[in-house]
Amino acid sequence: MNRTLYSIACLALASGAGGALATDVNVVGLFPGKALVSVNGAQPRTLSAGQKTDEGVTLVSSDRESATLEIDGKRRVLKMGQHHSSVAAGASQSVTLAADSRGHFVVSGQVNGGTVRFLVDTGATLIALSAADAQRLGIDYHKGERGLMSTASGTAAAYKVRLDSVRVGDITANGVDAVVMEGDGPPVALLGMSFLNRMEMKRDGQTMVLIKKF
Repeated sequence: MNRTLYSIACLALASGAGGALATDVNVVGLFPGKALVSVNGAQPRTLSAGQKTDEGVTLVSSDRESATLEIDGKRRVLKMGQHHSSVAAGASQSVTLAADSRGHFVVSGQVNGGTVRFLVDTGATLIALSAADAQRLGIDYHKGERGLMSTASGTAAAYKVRLDSVRVGDITANGVDAVVMEGDGPPVALLGMSFLNRMEMKRDGQTMVLIKKF
């Protein structure tokens, strides 16, 4: 991905029983045998193959395409800009959203490690992205299943894709179905039920709490 990645915010938030912490790892640079990695939102550091951080994250190997890391005893393969978040046993992942003046829940999140502005939409079957957002995120959506969808300007091509990861607050979901709309796509990404159906949703007036179920 040809974009600046240092601005990606990666926060490890306390959650669940006993204030357990997530181990959040973000890859911001790749080189043969080395990787530039941020752990728990800290300043990115260069790791060489075999090197282990104080947080217990080990770089196993890397090239210009991806890095293989050992995180909490498990190996993960991350590409440029991707991140992995793991939560200690017994902890839960949750986020609290506040409604805007129109009663909408709008929140900043991440898709495949890139920043996205989401509108929570329980009426949308899938996460919906505009073609411009998909291109910015490096998603080759033309490889997806093509269909047609109605927009304000008529009918437009739409492509079903699977996102590597979607993150909102302290919640990360992997392998989430989405649709990319060409033409007049949504002005902000729609956080649809392909993400929300993995959550327990609790609304109290102007507040909504999402708790990851699986």
